[in-house]
Amino acid sequence: MSEQHTYRVIVRGTWDGLTEEARARLLAEAADHGMASMRFSEEGSLSYEPAPLKHFSMRYVVVSDAADGEEMAGALAEDRAETALRALGYGLRDLRSTVTDLDTMKINRKSASRR
Repeated sequence: MSEQHTYRVIVRGTWDGLTEEARARLLAEAADHGMASMRFSEEGSLSYEPAPLKHFSMRYVVVSDAADGEEMAGALAEDRAETALRALGYGLRDLRSTVTDLDTMKINRKSASRR
């Protein structure tokens, strides 16, 4: 079995072809999907600004084979986002992702002399 890495992925996109019903639902739920709701999780966390209702982002935690790299983690998160949003009846386009490999991140710790 290959080594697994944990990735944080931000998927960004644009709403497209929203029905009036979908638009009304997004606007009604906007308070639940603002800055305070942003977190990384396996199921994804949706955030967007209600005015104008144009762009959105979803944050995911993806665990994947390290050999597949960041590109695969981004593709998996984009697929999850598209599947979840389309299941809710939302149209979207132009998905793109930003991926951070948590297992290779360098953490700069303050030395005792800098405190």
